[in-house]
Amino acid sequence: MPLLARTVTAPLAVEVHAGAVRHLGELLADRRISAGGEVAVVVGPGIGKEAAEQARESLARAEVLTIDAGTHGGALELATKLRSRNFDAVVGIGGGRVIDTVKYAAFRQGLPMVSVATSLANDGIASPTASLDRDGHSISYGAQIPIAVIVDLDFVRRAPARQLSSGVGDALSNLCATADWQLSHTETGEPIDGLAIAMSRGGAESVLRHPGSVGDDTFLATLANALVLGGTAMAVAGTSLPASGACHEIAHAIQERHPTVATHGEQVGMGALFATYLRGDEQLFREMAHAMKRHHLPRIPSDMGLTVDQFAVAVAYAPKTRPGRYTILEHLSLDVSDLRDRITEFCDELS
Repeated sequence: MPLLARTVTAPLAVEVHAGAVRHLGELLADRRISAGGEVAVVVGPGIGKEAAEQARESLARAEVLTIDAGTHGGALELATKLRSRNFDAVVGIGGGRVIDTVKYAAFRQGLPMVSVATSLANDGIASPTASLDRDGHSISYGAQIPIAVIVDLDFVRRAPARQLSSGVGDALSNLCATADWQLSHTETGEPIDGLAIAMSRGGAESVLRHPGSVGDDTFLATLANALVLGGTAMAVAGTSLPASGACHEIAHAIQERHPTVATHGEQVGMGALFATYLRGDEQLFREMAHAMKRHHLPRIPSDMGLTVDQFAVAVAYAPKTRPGRYTILEHLSLDVSDLRDRITEFCDELS
């Protein structure tokens, strides 16, 4: 009987431990990404510069570039700078905005990109997408998945607790995304990828049930691995569906109407919790609500400064943010009045 297999797009290396940045040059050489250290090291303001100095201990021939991260224009400007020298790869060191900017610039230039995360706010550290601001809107662009992902816990520990909690929300939201994907498969015939679902859901469940906190290295390593799995699952599936369902529709709707009320991870976390409530999965709802409370994430609209009416309007609009996608929101097709009632019940359940 013939054995059939598929090639999976995934990072060549994933390193999650304290002190990882100091050994970056060795990793790049061992993985044949850059034998001589001819790389561009790109950082934004803040802690990334310190990490870059540590990286240079093993990358003496690297060129360090500082950018104003997070915009489409900034990514294109960086892509132009990368033409100045024959680099083997591009190393992005910093938080999500830096990583996404470098990821897209490297993709535009056809260069391998190494993601070095100093925070764990979302799964962008390993995803094949880049969220960049353009003309006042946050737009998700396709890119190549990082060839290597490095998470140095020495730097992650120093990130604001809210950023790390935001990463928890992003990881937990994959429980909603995979449930929505399976619902779409049942109701519309949408093809599903069992491997991508296993990766995304497995990482999320490890975060859901880990007893630690963002002040605990073992928990931070678990969170980092979950975000890597979520990002890689998108590359495996060739779609964002393993990590984006009703949770992200709700988040995008909130972002459009109330752009300053919460972080992305907080928005998708609360969106996932409400979508799980609508789905009627009582056990998962209780587990998610408990985990979110433990990690100081907003669970009801008032936790992020929204009224029930504001949240109802956002949820009603949410399906328009991803036309053609089928989630629990499209399945139930609730109007603002119905949503107001369900949200009130949802809040009462958590009070």
